[in-house]
Order: sequence, then C-alpha cells, then structure tokens
Amino acid sequence: MPLHLSFRKLRAVGQITIGTGLERGGHMTYIAACGAHNCGWSSDYTTYAAAEIAARGHRCPVR
Repeated sequence: MPLHLSFRKLRAVGQITIGTGLERGGHMTYIAACGAHNCGWSSDYTTYAAAEIAARGHRCPVR
C-alpha cells in the first residue's frame, strides 16, 4: 500500500471510513479503512464506487 501524505474523510459505512488521499506520485486515490481495534484492514482504490463496494463487503474478523 502506498504512503498517503494527506487523508480527507468523505463517508463512514459502519466501522469503515472512506476518504481521499494522495499517492507518492501525487495522484488522488480513495481509501477504505476499518476503524475496529486490532483489525488493520485498509485498501486503496482508483474510484469511489470501488471503495464503497469494498467497505460494504468487508467482514471484520474482530468482534
């Protein structure tokens, strides 16, 4: 996963936060990250729709 220099929260889906960030090359990317303690799941996507689908489909193993 690339280093994100800035992060701006757009929306929360359950415990998942979707936001925008910048890659090392300066390109905008959408980030979906789980906020549950000890989960650690996060991923970046090129479109908001892909990040939202991933957020809705994430099944957190931490309960």
